[in-house]
Amino acid sequence: MEHNLTIYNSLARTKQPFKPIHPGHVGMYVCGPTVYGDAHLGHARPAVTFDILFRYLKHLGYKVRYVRNITDVGHLEHDADSGEDKVAKKARLEQLEPMEVVQMYLNSYHRDMEALNVLPPSIEPHASGHIIEQIEYIKKILDAGFAYESCGSVYFDVRKYNATHPYGKLSGRNIDDLLSTTRELDGQDEKRCPLDFALWKKASPEHIMHWPSPWSEGFPGWHLECSVMGTKYLGETFDIHGGGMDLMFPHHECEIAQSVAAQGHEAVRYWMHNNMITINGKKMGKSYGNFITLEQFFYGSHPALEQPYPPMVIRFFVLQAHYRSTVDFSNEALQAAEKALQKILAAYQRLQQRIKPSEKSSVELPDYENRCYEAMDDDLNTPMVIATLFEASKVINDATDGSTTLSADDIERLRRLFDTFLFELLGIRNNEAAEDPKTEKAFEGAVNLLLDIRSSAKAAKDWATSDLIRDKLTELGFEIKDTKNGAEWSIR
Repeated sequence: MEHNLTIYNSLARTKQPFKPIHPGHVGMYVCGPTVYGDAHLGHARPAVTFDILFRYLKHLGYKVRYVRNITDVGHLEHDADSGEDKVAKKARLEQLEPMEVVQMYLNSYHRDMEALNVLPPSIEPHASGHIIEQIEYIKKILDAGFAYESCGSVYFDVRKYNATHPYGKLSGRNIDDLLSTTRELDGQDEKRCPLDFALWKKASPEHIMHWPSPWSEGFPGWHLECSVMGTKYLGETFDIHGGGMDLMFPHHECEIAQSVAAQGHEAVRYWMHNNMITINGKKMGKSYGNFITLEQFFYGSHPALEQPYPPMVIRFFVLQAHYRSTVDFSNEALQAAEKALQKILAAYQRLQQRIKPSEKSSVELPDYENRCYEAMDDDLNTPMVIATLFEASKVINDATDGSTTLSADDIERLRRLFDTFLFELLGIRNNEAAEDPKTEKAFEGAVNLLLDIRSSAKAAKDWATSDLIRDKLTELGFEIKDTKNGAEWSIR
């Protein structure tokens, strides 16, 4: 089928047909983690969201260069102009080198992403590895007259920029409104205007992470790294820039201003933003003190959790809502997601194991595949894909119970539907315990062999053997259900 992918462009505030700059090639940049703490559920939302986009673009045949940055310079997440270096603070408290802290949390982040089945990006550049490029970018902004040096630091001149270019166009903010609601901060009188943001900050004597520059020993501003690394690896104009909605202002707003000042034009064609995961209506995050790490979810080791939630349950929970809608955390919501995922996976298992093909189907299958493609083309509508998979699961369950029949062609269509949309595009692993397809096949074969032996024992009226196999499998966490077509199994 012909695909007409549309995505919501935050800058245009509407869905637009996706047309890459270079036919067949996509440049995609996503704001990655700040590595001074363990990843929490809020980090899972952008990671999974843009993993879906990455998977779907590749599925459609695009060659995708996916860049996801690592913020390891150590400045504050939302205010690069003041405050203590967070990486340095961690290093001091834990008696480690700053880059030791970075590597420790980056390793943890990668483990969490692998558990969530998030594909690695094409390039994962570190801010600390691109200091020279950031200094050169600042020089361009200075030469264009949109920045000034003050006390060894360099600041972007927001008022001067706004005189010729609209500052706030992405978030829809007005500079006069921003000025009226911005309070003066101690130690920031070296700025000409409270809205001016740091491109380079002179390091205080106790600041561990600093580099030489034409202006001072210091470190780059937080907003700068994405502008620099995005254009370095994707070109002065690239297709997609993604991140959480909380980054729209000021981070992405500042990125737009920087790129226009340095290059004379904007760098990004499509801005995409995922919405937040909340707890009791409040954003989940370190600064709010309400975050639960992904590892705590996986092991159930947080007081707010009633049970462990496996990585695929977390991933499915995220995908049940459209990426632009808010998701509110609760144990009830996660438990509902777990049951829903188990039902879909159980249906696929029955399709693989228990349905014998008939010469002709007794029901006419809707065009589930086309419906799922239409949902994905419509701004990655994963909830609609999941709803379609549930509908297909009911068809499978009816055929398993013997109330309907399916032809070999329809069984293959259903198998292809699940393989493509549940496993390849939604990225759900079929079996958390399986290390690879060979392991999974051997695992299923061993369980089916035991059930065949049990069936033979039942036929011979050897109830002791039959009950022993059922009871032992139940103890190991299997759920055994006897049907008129034979025994079915699933993992509880």
